[in-house]
Amino acid sequence: MWLLLAFCSAALLGFYDVFKKKSLANNAVLPVLGLNTLFSSLIFLPFILVSYFHPEALQDTLFYVPSAGWEVHKFIILKSFIVLSSWTFGYFGMKHLPLTIVGPINATRPVMTLVGALLIFGERLNVYQWIGVLMAIISFFMLSRSGKKEGIDFKHDKWIWFVVLAAVLGAVSGLYDKYLMGRFNNMVVQAWYNVYQLFLMGGVLMFLWWPKRKSSTPFHWDWCIILISVFLSAADFVYFYALGMDGAMISIVSMVRRGSVVVSFLFGAMIFR
Repeated sequence: MWLLLAFCSAALLGFYDVFKKKSLANNAVLPVLGLNTLFSSLIFLPFILVSYFHPEALQDTLFYVPSAGWEVHKFIILKSFIVLSSWTFGYFGMKHLPLTIVGPINATRPVMTLVGALLIFGERLNVYQWIGVLMAIISFFMLSRSGKKEGIDFKHDKWIWFVVLAAVLGAVSGLYDKYLMGRFNNMVVQAWYNVYQLFLMGGVLMFLWWPKRKSSTPFHWDWCIILISVFLSAADFVYFYALGMDGAMISIVSMVRRGSVVVSFLFGAMIFR
């Protein structure tokens, strides 16, 4: 069951990448990221409020958000920092690179997650799973050759390194998710980390973007920004639920989830070119 949910999350993530690329076209990165955190928070805020004031309405559903103290929230705040850092680097990189390059780089994230899963959680893969890992590594080197054909030098293009750093932080986040799901309720983590991200992003916008907004890329509204939040929230909800199931392996879930590259690559090739 958890493997099926991982595939579902992958499909949703693919559409998330597509709408993210569309929203960032000739647009200011930080406001788009800020609105994403706002809409994601608004999606989960009703569940937090209803669970607190009328717990009987959601208590027996998947959307119930149990009460939690500082001993839980401190871990969620750390996750917010990790995710927001990954997003920031990833959004800037995606703005300046073709989706056909960004998607496959993100698809190498499971390789890093795999190493962490082997060392930290003691997960073990079978022969077929190892073959898949080797294919992912080989595809990255093939990708670097493809990138040069598009005028992108993998060694000297700083936006490439932004996306790589985003992928590394994403792998760290994935390993941390496995740790969190083993200790806390999935709705507590997802609902509150979106809220904390909103406050963190508010500070970034206030001190980094707002003072320089007139001298940087102007912001314009795009309805795809809302779709970013919708598809990301749905993808993460399915992902967290899968990780919380007995026997779920973060190394496999992460690898399957990055199958989103199939959706983003096809859209990038056919629509964004």
